[in-house]
Amino acid sequence: MMPTSYEDGHISVSGAGGGSMPGKKPENTAFKQQRLPAWQPVLTAGTVLPAFFIIGLIFIPIGIGLYVTSMNIKEFQIDYTGVDMSSPCYNCSQNFSWNSSRPCACSLPFYLDQPYDSNVFMYYGLSNFYQNHRRYVKSRDDSQLNGNQESLKDPSKECEPYAWSSSKPIAPCGAIANSMFNDTLELFYNDPNGSKVQIPLTATGIAWWTDKHVKFRNPGGNENLPAAFQGTTKPVNWHWPVYELDSDPENNGFINEDFIVWMRTAALPTFRKLYRIIQRKNNMVPTLPRGNYTLEVVYNYPVRSFDGRKRVILSTISWMGGKNPFLGIAYITVGSVCFLLGVVLLIIHHKYGSRNNIAT
Repeated sequence: MMPTSYEDGHISVSGAGGGSMPGKKPENTAFKQQRLPAWQPVLTAGTVLPAFFIIGLIFIPIGIGLYVTSMNIKEFQIDYTGVDMSSPCYNCSQNFSWNSSRPCACSLPFYLDQPYDSNVFMYYGLSNFYQNHRRYVKSRDDSQLNGNQESLKDPSKECEPYAWSSSKPIAPCGAIANSMFNDTLELFYNDPNGSKVQIPLTATGIAWWTDKHVKFRNPGGNENLPAAFQGTTKPVNWHWPVYELDSDPENNGFINEDFIVWMRTAALPTFRKLYRIIQRKNNMVPTLPRGNYTLEVVYNYPVRSFDGRKRVILSTISWMGGKNPFLGIAYITVGSVCFLLGVVLLIIHHKYGSRNNIAT
């Protein structure tokens, strides 16, 4: 056998034809040999116990603040699904379907026992509607929604089976657009004098700015939309084409804010989406005074086929958004658990820690 030597990651072979060839040993450096300096915490009672108490003392006040802020938000919900026979919308829910030629109207009276002083956000809510289904989420053509003419004439295959109808491309295509929420909601205040005052609802500013001005665009701009969408057809379940969603050219077509809000799919089967904003105009007068109201509904959206429910939510907001007590409860729970563990470990350390030190 020929003698060999191992040095610097190479194998040297001596003798006739001998040489060196690379070996598998890493180079002798601090990084490759894992000799870099490192800090490893030593978990002792003196370091762990203060950490538990500090976390508890920080998280509990934050949680209380978040919870109180959330509970101070005023919110009122009206279910208008029409499942119960006593509901004013019962007949609409039983007889209406996607193919109904005539919309059904119903009125729901309700009472607000406290005034709403700031801007009020009006949401519509759906239950048991799975917008997070994989096939449903993918059923859209973002290039078409961005105003691309080629995608307008030839929709993506992801939109199937809602890409073509009567040999014409659908605009907007896909299952998301086809199932767009289209109930019409109006709010009236029943004045004590007997008159009925309609509450003005603002339809602009309900969509994200980036969606309105970046992701969604009309082909050829906002002028002459019927010509821009010529050769296309409306989604199967729609009653009118996309260029007739609104009379305002700045809120029509693909940039219609109701349409944009619907196209941003929800993560959970029970969700709410912003429908309108009730702006406060006079600081001396509540936005919605206490009293009797009437919700006028044009019942266009059937939910019986998937056992869903529909509701309207009137809500104010705070610096942390809408009403959601979960975050405050989570902070209080984590802080309380950490503080309780700190107390238990402190008692154990006080009872048994000195004995262990003597034994050592």
